[in-house]
Amino acid sequence: MGVEVREIIWLDAFVEKLWRKHRVRIEEVEEVLAGRPQVRRVARGDVAGEDVYSAMGQTGGGRNLIVFFVLKAGARALVISARDMRPKERHQYAKK
Repeated sequence: MGVEVREIIWLDAFVEKLWRKHRVRIEEVEEVLAGRPQVRRVARGDVAGEDVYSAMGQTGGGRNLIVFFVLKAGARALVISARDMRPKERHQYAKK
């Protein structure tokens, strides 16, 4: 899917959760989104035109992450979660 992200929006509550719950750093999320992730829409957003997407990709260190974000106007991504891919997701990502 051709989703372009030009800017990442970080909210403190989500940044703290990324680290506390999943041990994912901001830099790792930025590496995934700046690369060539596999992106797909996963849910319709509460606000018209602001749907939730997942992006599967690899960090510079080789970690396979899935990043969830709300795509906002102006190609801005509000990151709401990120975690290591599950085995099924890794398999799907490898098939690209």
